[in-house]
Amino acid sequence: MKAVIFDVDGTLADTERDGHRPAFNQAFQAFNLNWHWSVELYGDLLKVTGGQERMHYFIQQYPELAGKATDGMNETELSDFLSNIHQTKTRLYTDMMAQGHIPLRTGIERLINELHAKGLRLAIATTTTTRNITALFEHTVGLDVLNWFEVIGAAEQAPIKKPAPDVYFYVLQQLNLSPQDCIALEDSANGLKAAKAAGLTTVITTNAYTAQEDFSAADLVVDHLGDPNVPCHVLSNQFKAINRVDAKLLSQLIQ
Repeated sequence: MKAVIFDVDGTLADTERDGHRPAFNQAFQAFNLNWHWSVELYGDLLKVTGGQERMHYFIQQYPELAGKATDGMNETELSDFLSNIHQTKTRLYTDMMAQGHIPLRTGIERLINELHAKGLRLAIATTTTTRNITALFEHTVGLDVLNWFEVIGAAEQAPIKKPAPDVYFYVLQQLNLSPQDCIALEDSANGLKAAKAAGLTTVITTNAYTAQEDFSAADLVVDHLGDPNVPCHVLSNQFKAINRVDAKLLSQLIQ
């Protein structure tokens, strides 16, 4: 194992339900839209990766909730409108980050520190923006830790979102490593499909939104990565006796 590639939203932190969702709702209010994404509705919208893509899906699939706010817009006008909403949403989201409302998930800080101490290369492969990544690190473990990540593949580098493997191909190319040298950490079925399509060994850490998804193709599924006083629970695979995911276990998975 030469490198570990981390997804961000849902993997590093529970950003979706308590971060992105309320930020979207605040942005809708700022644009005088009578849109509200409940916890349950947002769970369905998460089938679509990318914020603008998610809003577009909402308009198409939930016309009774979306109303007529976008009626009469051509595709260019709609794209510009959703882009403006998304920019506002991103600003609101980073403000929430600055207030410390979204901590890292159990075991994330421990594992990143361990991997760095062992000299393993670190990278990020996500559909979120670089700005959101920076905000998360700045207000949790600090920007110095973000600098440990040699490659950051984000929405800007791979506009075709997961489950397409494009962002992983980008990261592997920048690392100049083969998929057999790396392992991916994901939290969703779309993330798993993207990582597997790129040929990567993949660990899944489930969350409230993704726990019922199909992870049969994953190499390991856990509820979180575990900490010394907070053991993880293995949801699949032969590694039933572990209490945390560490560098040794990740190396065993690749082998």
